[in-house]
Amino acid sequence: MDYLHDLQSFLPGIIVAVAGLVVIMLDAFKKGVHLSYGITVGALAIALIIGIQALFGDTGTAFTGMIVHGGIGAFGKVLVLVGTLFCVLISKDYLSEKDLHNGEVYGMLLFATTGMLGLAVSNDLITLFISLETMSICLYVLAGLMKNEKIGAEAALKYFLLGAFSTGFLLYGIALIYGATGQTNLTDVAAAAEPTLLFLAGAGLLLVGIFFKIAAVPFHMWTPDVYQGTPTTLTAYMATAAKSATFVAFILILTRMLPNSEIADWTNVIQVIAIITMIVGNLIALAQDNVKRMLAYSSIAHAGYLMVGLAAGTAAGYSGVLYYLFAYTLMNVGAFGVIAYYERNHNLDFTEIDSYAGLGFKVPVMGVMLSIFLFSLAGIPPLVGFVGKYYVFAAAVHAGLIPLAIIGVLASAASVYYYLRVMVFLYFKEAHKEYTLKAPGFLFKASLIVLAVLTVYYGVEPVLPTTGLIELITSYYPG
Repeated sequence: MDYLHDLQSFLPGIIVAVAGLVVIMLDAFKKGVHLSYGITVGALAIALIIGIQALFGDTGTAFTGMIVHGGIGAFGKVLVLVGTLFCVLISKDYLSEKDLHNGEVYGMLLFATTGMLGLAVSNDLITLFISLETMSICLYVLAGLMKNEKIGAEAALKYFLLGAFSTGFLLYGIALIYGATGQTNLTDVAAAAEPTLLFLAGAGLLLVGIFFKIAAVPFHMWTPDVYQGTPTTLTAYMATAAKSATFVAFILILTRMLPNSEIADWTNVIQVIAIITMIVGNLIALAQDNVKRMLAYSSIAHAGYLMVGLAAGTAAGYSGVLYYLFAYTLMNVGAFGVIAYYERNHNLDFTEIDSYAGLGFKVPVMGVMLSIFLFSLAGIPPLVGFVGKYYVFAAAVHAGLIPLAIIGVLASAASVYYYLRVMVFLYFKEAHKEYTLKAPGFLFKASLIVLAVLTVYYGVEPVLPTTGLIELITSYYPG
């Protein structure tokens, strides 16, 4: 029966959405937030198990071709769920310390995740738009949780205004594409597309909307302020799960809607954006003294590295991007998690890098884990960040984009400075004053240890996500 197949193909999203409704109802009836937290963790864990099983299932479309299942879509859902689950696990203690631990937070997280899961499997421009807006509206709310602080209100306002601006580009692009082809399904658009000004303008505006969401230069302006003003564990959620979902949707657009280079070759556009993004992100990160803003510009630079794989336009390039997203999720959630631990100490200010002086010896396990995550972000072997960069740069070299790969390697080398600078303060600077840090909770510490172990393991034993991905991508893209 078709409707059962449709429901099964999007079962993780359905589970997460139903859990979101339950959590919101519990909060409305003033039930305990711990119950909402338990339901959230349980729903995400079940959805993740089902999502992992789907990696080994068949591939195809569902809901009359509105979404894809298996292959790219299945891996995208796993990426989103892994990032969300770890962010929720490390959020409880942090949000409790900040007096932000309530059911509404978990409701918004679950609804945003539902949008991300839909975005990662979108096979139609209408599905893409609805999923993107479901995700974005919830993230606008989460960005403004610290409403009593100036930076929190600023983060929410900037995110909302610039997000709405980018949505205008996206929606106008979809309208022009529909006007040029009469279709919204990605493969139908590709079949009906002609190199007319209307179609090229629509595709260009659609890509501009996507560039806003992945924080590619020059559409990155919102990122540092939003990352700084959002609660840190939720910043990790925005930086990983949201970025993963959008990049997977980007891959689906490139492989299913824009695979024909005779109509328009978007490789040069992506190359230029990738180069600017890598250079600008790293250069501005070098000058940052605020650790969260440094990681925000670092996130922009990583978007540039990811676009190197997209510019390659090959199955190996797209598969490398997926692996990099997995690696980025592990190390970025871990890095923000350690920073969130330090921020839990109310009487201390850990926004500036100077405040990290001597912290490596205060709670040694936290200092070691932060070092692992930062080394991995810098791309130093044998950690997972190095493997991710290797895959995308190697794909670019094999595609003949050697100058692009060289620029990427040089930009990555420059990033070592600002990552190691944090570790210099951790271990080689003396603390300004004596203080005692609170002991991390068991679940919080265990989650970070798991992330650190995975960061090391997948660097030593890299596994390219080839489960149906290469075959699926190749079937869509004759590259």
